[in-house]
Amino acid sequence: MRTPLLVAALAAAAIVPVWTVAAQADVVPGTAYQVTNVGSGKCVESLGTANGAQLRQQGCTGQTWTFTPTSDGYHTVGQGQVWDVSNVSTADNAAVHMWQSFTANNQQWRPEQVGTDTYRFVNRNSSKCLDVPGASTQDVQLVQYTCNGTNAQLFRLSGGPQQPGNPDFGPNVLIFDPSMPAATIQARLNEVFRQQEEGQYDARRYAIMFKPGNYNVDVNIGFFTQVLGLGMLPDGVTINGQVHVEADWFQGNATHNFWRGAENLAIRPPGGTNTWAVSQASAMRRTKTYGNMQLDDNGWSSGGFLADSVVTGQVRSGSQQQWLSRNTEWGSWTGENWNMVFVGARNAPQTSFPEPPYTTVAQTPVVREKPFLNVDGSGNYNVFVPALRSNSSGTTWASGTQQGTNIPLSNFYIAKPGTSAATMNAQLAAGKHLLLTPGIHQVSEPIRVTRPDTVVMGLGLATVMPTNGNMALDVADVDGVKIAGLLVDAAPTNSPLLAQIGAPGSNANHSANPTSLHDFYVRIGGSAVGRATNSLVINSHNVIGDHLWLWRGDHSIGVGWDLNTADTGLIVNGNNVTMYGLFVEHYQKYQTIWNGQGGRTYFYQNEMPYEAPNQQAWMNGSTRGYAAYKVANNVTSHEAWGLGSYIFMRFNASVTADRAFEIPNTPGVKLHSMVTVSLGGNGTIQRIVNNAGGTATAGSTEAYLAHYPNP
Repeated sequence: MRTPLLVAALAAAAIVPVWTVAAQADVVPGTAYQVTNVGSGKCVESLGTANGAQLRQQGCTGQTWTFTPTSDGYHTVGQGQVWDVSNVSTADNAAVHMWQSFTANNQQWRPEQVGTDTYRFVNRNSSKCLDVPGASTQDVQLVQYTCNGTNAQLFRLSGGPQQPGNPDFGPNVLIFDPSMPAATIQARLNEVFRQQEEGQYDARRYAIMFKPGNYNVDVNIGFFTQVLGLGMLPDGVTINGQVHVEADWFQGNATHNFWRGAENLAIRPPGGTNTWAVSQASAMRRTKTYGNMQLDDNGWSSGGFLADSVVTGQVRSGSQQQWLSRNTEWGSWTGENWNMVFVGARNAPQTSFPEPPYTTVAQTPVVREKPFLNVDGSGNYNVFVPALRSNSSGTTWASGTQQGTNIPLSNFYIAKPGTSAATMNAQLAAGKHLLLTPGIHQVSEPIRVTRPDTVVMGLGLATVMPTNGNMALDVADVDGVKIAGLLVDAAPTNSPLLAQIGAPGSNANHSANPTSLHDFYVRIGGSAVGRATNSLVINSHNVIGDHLWLWRGDHSIGVGWDLNTADTGLIVNGNNVTMYGLFVEHYQKYQTIWNGQGGRTYFYQNEMPYEAPNQQAWMNGSTRGYAAYKVANNVTSHEAWGLGSYIFMRFNASVTADRAFEIPNTPGVKLHSMVTVSLGGNGTIQRIVNNAGGTATAGSTEAYLAHYPNP
């Protein structure tokens, strides 16, 4: 979502990271580290042990490197032979290979820390950086190049010393306990935030964990950062400070505050108000705020999700454009803009759509909360999977107890970036659950989930990228799979489909134990060119979607009508599928197609494509444009509450969508609380649903319709 006043100015800006280099890296002499390039996710490895063997980036085989100090912060790096700049060159693009160690200047590298876990390596002889030529994602020989701060010159070290008693989640998981000095914790939190504050398309990912106890710290959350309490109840971890998201980096405009989250902790903001100014893909779950909650930062914000949470004071939505609250409780709510939806929310406003645009559903018909990490009294790590609930309101934990299953972490295979899909699939087939650590996991085949009740969980918005036109995720038509906390990022090679739940033709009844998706996101373009015909297809029956953002990128890198091509975000073929918090944006044909019977959607937010060059380029036969939400003509039962669709034409092309929502005219198909908005330019949505409802255009920016058909 973009601010109506600022959208044109913001749309095309690319974000270039600026790195701050620490004085000296904190590598441990004699420790064997795996070295992974940030840009490609591939490992630094050698093609042999002979003098002159190439030093390359390639798929990780487990090769590690030992740092031996020389002087002034420089090291030789190797295992027998060491990294060596060919011919003692000082030129850009000089090859780096392996050579017998003479401790020569061209064999010495200073690891300069640019983040908690991220380094660049500067050669003593040339003062140039180890570099992946052309920022390639292929297997290539490494070179030296003038230091420039790009991801091609940034490397992660993993496999170093671990905190005693903690699992090896890799270097991008920070685990704090109450015995640590508050100043030490705060310094680390500040460091991560400084790196991630503007990192909308950064490759780094972080999970920050707090063991049970009290902490006197301020937790400011930037891009690709997830903050987790490790208690069994939210009050198990208390932050005596804010756990907040603001938009200082964007002059108070929070419409780009994507990709972050906070879960399973209590917040006691010193000033009485916690600020959570977010937009898409920024969930707050399983929290208790002692005080008030503010959902903007004195500028626009655009679409959030609050679930299984309590705010003891008032929630103030401010300029927040749309919001879903599910299974929540608060003292009071104030504020509205276009589309505020409350499902199973205690003390929520009554339905009054369109003025104010509140839509309230008293009970959540069927839901399972997102699985979460926890540490028991013996220090053992587990993943708690909440039980399925029907016709619920309020939180799972209000009584101090909760239904569900606590799975030992030893039953999970922990995958780090560089782990092959084949390895993950072998572990899944053998009966393990799967936990993906923060980073970009490139897969040349889908992650295949074939066993019932499997949990696949990502930490720190773990990102799965298919590399050769394959799917990222393929879930069989089995009971009770839980997919949680994953971002699927399309690659330049087109994937016909990125993720599938159930094979085509799936017909089993899973009502007693449905598959559920929690905080599941898709990105096509933005950080680079990405292409995917369809993002997510649900063939299984009874699936629950619990906060999904399927996004064809509309700004930054690799974005354009003919660049990041993508037809459809979501196709639902299964029956009795339920969606809570469904965000689908900028696809080039139907955004969402619903073919299954008995579907339900609680909150839908959409933006139509921004950059159609002209009307002819965006035609569905003789119909102008494509509807944002299409219920197939043969469907006889479907219902949705709180649907918004917005249009903006970046290049001032005069482009019209004939309708935002398209459904069969049959008594069992009903839509409630619909809004269309023109965000500027010459974009028009002619009708809200079928041929009913008003027009949203630059001269009349909003149109509302309470029910279709009329009750």
